[in-house]
Amino acid sequence: MERQFVLITDTGSDLPEEYYAEHAIDCVKLGFTLDGVEYGEDGGEMDVKKFYELLRGGAMPKTFQVTPAQAVSHIEPFVKEGKDVLVIAFSSGLSGTYGSYLAAAKELKERYPAPQVRVVDSLCASLGQGLFVDYIVKKADSGASLEETFRYAEELKWHICHYFTVDDLFHLKRGGRVSGTSAAIGSLLRIKPVLYVDNEGHLIPIGKTMGRRKSISALVDKMSELAALGPDDPVFISHGDCEEDVDFLIGLIRERFGERKFFVNMIGSVIGTHSGAGTVALFFKGKQR
Repeated sequence: MERQFVLITDTGSDLPEEYYAEHAIDCVKLGFTLDGVEYGEDGGEMDVKKFYELLRGGAMPKTFQVTPAQAVSHIEPFVKEGKDVLVIAFSSGLSGTYGSYLAAAKELKERYPAPQVRVVDSLCASLGQGLFVDYIVKKADSGASLEETFRYAEELKWHICHYFTVDDLFHLKRGGRVSGTSAAIGSLLRIKPVLYVDNEGHLIPIGKTMGRRKSISALVDKMSELAALGPDDPVFISHGDCEEDVDFLIGLIRERFGERKFFVNMIGSVIGTHSGAGTVALFFKGKQR
């Protein structure tokens, strides 16, 4: 059925460009600066493989959020044509992007009173947000109205589970997720943290393991505990340039859950700045987060 409104999201979702094009989604680009050069919405582009190569070499990029002006520039062409808009925003617990969309929606309402602009704080990140968007695409394409899809999204977001592990604690230390002492000791002892995204959209450490493979196995343990998957529910996986670890993770999931629909993509540069190379992240629909 024909979609009744326009969908907008941002690159916090870590979906590939082809996905946005195939599903007619307008995508707002978050960005980063590195060595005085800006990459993102109004700057240049950098191949993600190159980005991780630089990150492993000690590069120190800094990220920036979607601004209200940026949000207006994406939403206005649609409301000017009288079209309703649903915006799926990167987690407010990790960025001010959601607030920028709200400010844009308020500004545009004064200029274009009739079209509706609804903004969902996904409380999701990376392919967790991507998975959330994928469910919303299916709902919208079923012929659901803007309000029906908005209500569906507001309920669904409490069931999008995010579990991940990192190979290097340095970037979590930079972001204040672990202390400098914990990062130094953890790196020395090969301690790998397991983290998740909570109901406020924050990254929260929930455990530690000794060694890489045990940390990846711990992700599947959480999936076994929380998953609420029907036969058509996909499993999304993102990674910081570590495809062999993804293969290991998929093998573990198949052992416990049988064959599933998997969607795999690399973590983009903005989120990769904070998670680092070697991150493995698992996303699925669950009984709760």
